[in-house]
Amino acid sequence: MAMPSPAPKEPVRLVHSGDEPATGALASDPGMVGLPSFIVGTVALGLASIGVLPSAPTTAVLPIVLTATSIGLLLATIWSLVAKENAAAGIYGVFSGFFLSYAALQVGLLHGWFGIGLTSIIATQKLFLISWLVVVTMLILATLRLPVIFTALFVLVDLTLLFSLLQVIQNSTAMAKATGWTALAVAAVGIYLFVSSSFRDTGGKELPTGKPVLHT
Repeated sequence: MAMPSPAPKEPVRLVHSGDEPATGALASDPGMVGLPSFIVGTVALGLASIGVLPSAPTTAVLPIVLTATSIGLLLATIWSLVAKENAAAGIYGVFSGFFLSYAALQVGLLHGWFGIGLTSIIATQKLFLISWLVVVTMLILATLRLPVIFTALFVLVDLTLLFSLLQVIQNSTAMAKATGWTALAVAAVGIYLFVSSSFRDTGGKELPTGKPVLHT
């Protein structure tokens, strides 16, 4: 998810064109760490939500989220900052914060670390999901000048959070499955972006990512 500095009036991009020489920011691609880290955590959450392994508790995803996902995204955030890829750093930082706070919430509720009573657990989960819905909606608006695949990615993330919120409100198995399937759709888009970046970084052309919604 490397990001060049665009010329004036040129749309911002998180990826380079495959026709450009492999110099500068192309030699440094935080997406090679950030995207797989994001994908593995999203896949784990998606599979847990649709109940692919019914005997596995939902907390089974926490080791993945706490280690591979959160640490990988934090490293990608630092890498992006060093490479002066500010937009990419912001995105990786947001999702590092999401996964870390998700793990902290789940572990804290499980062990009673935050002094939240049983009657307040649902309200706490609603607060968490609504807060992150606001942030991801902000990312949708902020990516309108990027290739449309990034806007689509954050729309899917927003839908995942919305379905999760509805599942908490309604205690609905159908909403839990909807959460899982949209999370897996998010992971699929992430895989597409990772393959595209891999092609570019190994001397080929990136896959199509679509034109920005906003061109000005």
